[in-house]
Amino acid sequence: MEINNSRNSSSIMWFFKDKGFDDKSINVMFKKCKRLEGAQRQRALENWDYLRNIGIQERKLPSVVSKCPKILTIHLDEKLIPMVQCLATLGTKPREVASAITKFPNILSHSVEEKLCPLLAFFQALGVPEKQVGKMILLNPRIISYSIESKLSQIVDFLASLGLSEEGMIGKVLMRNPYMVGYSVDKRLQPTLEFLKSIGLTELNLQKVAVNFPEVLCRDVDKILRPNFTYLRGCGFEGGQIVAMVTAYPLILIKSINNSLEPRIRFLVEVMGRRIEEAADYPDFFRHGFKKRLELRQKLLKRKNIHCSLSEMLDCNQKKFLMKFSL
Repeated sequence: MEINNSRNSSSIMWFFKDKGFDDKSINVMFKKCKRLEGAQRQRALENWDYLRNIGIQERKLPSVVSKCPKILTIHLDEKLIPMVQCLATLGTKPREVASAITKFPNILSHSVEEKLCPLLAFFQALGVPEKQVGKMILLNPRIISYSIESKLSQIVDFLASLGLSEEGMIGKVLMRNPYMVGYSVDKRLQPTLEFLKSIGLTELNLQKVAVNFPEVLCRDVDKILRPNFTYLRGCGFEGGQIVAMVTAYPLILIKSINNSLEPRIRFLVEVMGRRIEEAADYPDFFRHGFKKRLELRQKLLKRKNIHCSLSEMLDCNQKKFLMKFSL
């Protein structure tokens, strides 16, 4: 759709041109926000300056406005400033609010009373302190766009179905991974849960995964979890060993095969001369840093001709490690 003459002659068009927007991007914004047709240059300029003054970098403002052109039409004193001030009370670090707005500018199009306050109440009812709710929203500002009834409540029901009945437990899961609320229960979380059950994780195992490593529940079965499981089977680990490893260190199912699992297993077998069963007995082997801990300590032990278990080698800081083996 071409920009018509009335738009070209309007003051808002001169504003966009002055800020460096081209005709194509302006046209897209008019399609996205019909309210721009009646917008005034003065309001747009005031809102633009306000966003810059609260810490959004000038070079990022065109992107922010392109994502949510409605920002330029919002009444500054009645809506924009109250939302920013409310968000500021939730933050603890400088630039947190500006960063959240840059990530998800649409957060400013929502109402404090109609959206933010009910959201705070919802999470506080789950045992999440107000400051923690603030951290969640500023980390994942898209949360404010989700419906409590049709979206967030589904996530809570899903976590409750895992048996997380202890008071405040569901809130702790969501605090640990605020991005979980953005995933579909039917398309992502439930299929992942079913896969974890299928490989042998018990209800208690699943609860531990949800509480300590909720990001695992958010990963795609066919793209990540199943390929990792298949790879571990191909390395010689038995099903029961994999379940034990996943239970002890669930991130093993979402680690990169090429950049994490494969280099560590090859190093274990080819360089350290150990059997893969040792990794099965000590799943934290996959957690420790490869260059700074695993390779370095192996070199030191080899130089001294010392052999020890993986846990003895890795379960201590560098100072204790050197003292333990008198290096």
